Amino acid sequence: MNRDREPLRATPAGWKQPAVLPAMSNEIDQHDRYQVTSRWMLVDGVPSIPVAAELHFSRTPRERWDERLRLLRAAGATEVSTYIYWNHHEEDRGQLRFDGNRDLAAFIRLAGEIGLGVILRVGPWSHGEARYGGFPDWVQHSGATLRTDDPRYLDLVEGWFGVLGEVAGPYCGPRGTVVAIQIENELVDRPHHIHTLKRMLRAAGLSAPLWTSSAWGSAQLPGQEVIPLYGGYPDGFWMEHDAPWDDSFRAHFFFSSHWDDTMLGADVRAQQGTHSVTDGAAPTSALFPIVTCELGGGMAGSYHRRPWPSALDVAAISNNALGSGSGWQGYYMFAGGTNPAGADGLQESHATGYPNDLPRFDYDFHAPIGASGRIAPSLGPLRRQHAALTAFGTALAQMPPSFPEIVPSGVEDATTLRWALRSDGASGFVFIGWHQPEVPLDDYRGAQFEIRLRDETVSFPPVPVDIPAGTVTRWPVHLEVGGVRVRWATASPLTVLDGQRSTLVLTADHGIDPQLASTDGEVLRAADGRPLDDGSGFVVEVARDEASIDVLVLNAECADDAWVIDRPDVAPWSSPASHRERQLLLSKAPLWTEADGGLRLRASETPAVQRYEPALRTFVSVPVELAGPPPRIGTVEARLDREPDLEYRTYGFRDRRASAPRNEDFLAGAAEWTLQLPSWFGEYGDLVELEVDWTGDAAQLWLDGSPVADRFWDGSLWSFDLSAVPVRPDSELVLRVLPLFPAAPVYLPAGARSRKNDATAPLCSVDGIQLIASTVWSEQAR
Repeated sequence: MNRDREPLRATPAGWKQPAVLPAMSNEIDQHDRYQVTSRWMLVDGVPSIPVAAELHFSRTPRERWDERLRLLRAAGATEVSTYIYWNHHEEDRGQLRFDGNRDLAAFIRLAGEIGLGVILRVGPWSHGEARYGGFPDWVQHSGATLRTDDPRYLDLVEGWFGVLGEVAGPYCGPRGTVVAIQIENELVDRPHHIHTLKRMLRAAGLSAPLWTSSAWGSAQLPGQEVIPLYGGYPDGFWMEHDAPWDDSFRAHFFFSSHWDDTMLGADVRAQQGTHSVTDGAAPTSALFPIVTCELGGGMAGSYHRRPWPSALDVAAISNNALGSGSGWQGYYMFAGGTNPAGADGLQESHATGYPNDLPRFDYDFHAPIGASGRIAPSLGPLRRQHAALTAFGTALAQMPPSFPEIVPSGVEDATTLRWALRSDGASGFVFIGWHQPEVPLDDYRGAQFEIRLRDETVSFPPVPVDIPAGTVTRWPVHLEVGGVRVRWATASPLTVLDGQRSTLVLTADHGIDPQLASTDGEVLRAADGRPLDDGSGFVVEVARDEASIDVLVLNAECADDAWVIDRPDVAPWSSPASHRERQLLLSKAPLWTEADGGLRLRASETPAVQRYEPALRTFVSVPVELAGPPPRIGTVEARLDREPDLEYRTYGFRDRRASAPRNEDFLAGAAEWTLQLPSWFGEYGDLVELEVDWTGDAAQLWLDGSPVADRFWDGSLWSFDLSAVPVRPDSELVLRVLPLFPAAPVYLPAGARSRKNDATAPLCSVDGIQLIASTVWSEQAR
């Protein structure tokens, strides 16, 4: 520990500009619930930091919508954001499809019933790795000058917007479920065109209190017409396969007032002839708060570059955005999906002229909720952040960001602690983000903070502490709960539970002793409290005059199993929110609530669930029972019918970027396994995942002679929702895997990269295949 360091000092900076009420949502397109100011969002008249989770309805089986949306809400999302891909609905001109998982109206209705606002990203050029950015081929090849005010293009768009107006228009308006509309995407130099599209959308019957457009790439946007949207990823497939970890990725692991990302989408802009128009230092808008729509919830893999962000990467990007002043957390993606089949594949590829080859079907994105519905490790830390926004977001929204007296000298600085303060001058939160991938940080020795509030200076902790590498946290200063002030804490606020007296819940950080100071400055630790019987943490009482609260501190080891569930009364989405109770649960299995408030979980074995009972100051087991067929796990027999062709080959290039293999390449050179599903497969109508543990270059799953799923290898397990494809008892199911050659020009995550670099022969194996039938469990009636 370095005890000779100077304290880490920060002074609340205050708001830089006077508060403004823009015309949007205040004078124009007023809404019963959503309103924007220049400083924060108002939801039900209360300053808030909403959470928008991206899920693409047309990439998700319709029978999974209900569970996915409820899981988003249980994870703290307040809105669901979705692209409307034109080519998913009108692949052939005049042949419109809004059936099945393309039923936009049904998706909006369901989201509203579950309690989620809907953000429509209408494009008409959307991207999202959809073929031609979502344009149908007949639009792409129409001869019109696309994404401009060319009358030929606008005539095509007017027809499409007219269709959307008929489908989605009924859900717009003052009480509508549609709360925001994003126009275009990654269009940086045509503000007049964005204004034209907004006028056309309104004429078609589409409206929302909030209109947005992506602002990265130093985009020029039409003034008061759209809120600028920002984003940031820990890595990206759009770089070269041999490119080092780019500074544009590294920058997101720092706290900063700079929100632009000039590299995000830059390869597309170069291809399409649209370019950033400034040096990347474009200022944020004085009319609107900072709003994000693409904080990296994961990352897609292209053939030549296949990033796999860790849970810490995702958590750090989000935490740093909050600490830097984000007023709306928007994630891309939050739930992965699968591309519709399409005649020629509906994904971007070298065949469409796109710089990067994407899988034909797979859009799992390594998202917090995978394409098969399986939750990833990143969901836990994001849930904790969102629970804190539910409990403390009203205060945090009104706290502008402040940066320390000593800040990192640049993105290469790996010794200056990365932290920021959000404070209203009387209280605040210290955000710490001491993590980055690719170039690991060392532990930071001897941290002690000095926060100069309006009426006093708060120094903590009394003895400097070490900040381990990988620490992503938010520590409170002068946090008021139940009439009691917690002077400071070295643990993250999670939520507040109501009972006979309030319980403040904190989560400890790995390697840091959780401490807190009462109003009078008394420092309390685990030894001063009562340990919980199950070893999950401790409870300590904090008093002030006649008031007192409990403080529950969860151990770091179980923090990511925490779920904070608000149980809404059965009411239309647009009705005022009310709650029966807020629950703190511990569960490794995903869980959510149904319309009646009943608890549901999905698991492939009996889930262990605990609920905290404030009156008892302990967790108690929650009894559960099956709400469907019993779960089952079985081994899938895989008969190797053909060895792979091990002669080194590539499959073509576009501008130095390797092209993905085509169907004929799999048929000619892949190893082939015929899969024999267990006899019980046909007995299950619920979710059945095919889990493949494999190594290789690329894999395809073929059903009765046609590919239905694919994946590029990056070292992760491949989990596929087999119940989403029409498998019959007599179906032929074949897994084809192409070998990965040591010399292949592809970028892989660290673990897979080491295996490739150490290999003396091509990698091509299937090390195990399981069929996992999970089912829904419900809490037994109390």
